Amino acid sequence: MSLRIIIPARYGSTRLPGKPLALISGVALLQRVWSIAVSAIGRDGVFVTTDDERVSEFCSSFGASCIMTSPDIQNGTQRVHAALAQLPADVDKVINLQGDAVLTPPWVINAMIEAMANPEEVGIFTPAVRMSKSDYEALRKAKAAGEVGGTTVTFDVNHNALYFSKSIIPFVREAGDVLPVFRHIGLYGYTRDALAKMVALPPSVLEQTEKLEQLRALENGMKIRVVPVDYKGRSHVGVDSENDRLRAEKLILAEGELLPVYDGSYRYGS
Repeated sequence: MSLRIIIPARYGSTRLPGKPLALISGVALLQRVWSIAVSAIGRDGVFVTTDDERVSEFCSSFGASCIMTSPDIQNGTQRVHAALAQLPADVDKVINLQGDAVLTPPWVINAMIEAMANPEEVGIFTPAVRMSKSDYEALRKAKAAGEVGGTTVTFDVNHNALYFSKSIIPFVREAGDVLPVFRHIGLYGYTRDALAKMVALPPSVLEQTEKLEQLRALENGMKIRVVPVDYKGRSHVGVDSENDRLRAEKLILAEGELLPVYDGSYRYGS
């Protein structure tokens, strides 16, 4: 079995035009994400996929492999599927690392790779972080104030997902010191067959209700293995706007850089 990481990168973001090339503490967003992926699996295992020549040219400037895909593709999952179709058939597993997931710790990617080593009957994998009591209270207050961001997940004794929601699940009657509340991290691993099945399915009722694409898989009986991970005190942020970009810079200033360099030469754990 062979695994690759594919990073979908769209230039035409309406909220942050040219997002893959936007600088965060002096390093372009896409180069940061690519370097994190490379630190986990090596250069040969990482590909960027885009429909924009400007992104492709930028990839060439720092040595990233890029796969061009159609501008008609609607979302990142479909783009990763289209890119995977251009790789050899023996590449039978893929991790979809979003191009704006700029603070994803490499050890989280390593945990995903380890979980996917023997997929058995499970075709989809995704990480989640157990919430501390303080994190839970902060999210609860944010939700009460009308904030949409932040997805939680419940899973069975085998770590197979039961449900994902923009509401906080499970409902906590009494908050003890250790909570069974896990915040979902939007990173996905697929077997080639599971990804093909996923993109072929029509949008589902719960998916459209919650605006969570992974519910399409659950509604159609596909298993999703939840991989509990530890962010080791670090924060997670996706960059969709200028405010997000500035927030990421503040977090890097406060928590330090994830990697010592962003030229693809560093291997996590080496």
